[in-house]
Amino acid sequence: MFFKKKQRSQAPIVHARDEDFARLVEDRHGITIVDFWAPWCSPCKMMGPILDELAIEQQERGVQVTKVNVDQAPETAERFGIRSIPTLIFFQDGEPLFEMVGLVSKPVIEREIAELG
Repeated sequence: MFFKKKQRSQAPIVHARDEDFARLVEDRHGITIVDFWAPWCSPCKMMGPILDELAIEQQERGVQVTKVNVDQAPETAERFGIRSIPTLIFFQDGEPLFEMVGLVSKPVIEREIAELG
């Protein structure tokens, strides 16, 4: 007997680079969580599925998850003083509010989203 595998929803993750960061994040209304990461970073890889789930679950609330690969967007990483990855910066209406450095659990991120709006 064979079972059809349930189709998994594609996470609505936005990928930003130096040239389009302002348009995708700073010109946006609502809550945006920006994940500064790199493909060679083990904690970043563990953070990926958490952010994928949040992007799907929080989409209806208007929360956007944006990923910035620090190797491909060095100017943006430098501009925000990124020294360790993963680093999450929470934006509201294009303004950076606060950051979290290191691997962060899903309940902690959900709590922060709830407090913002």
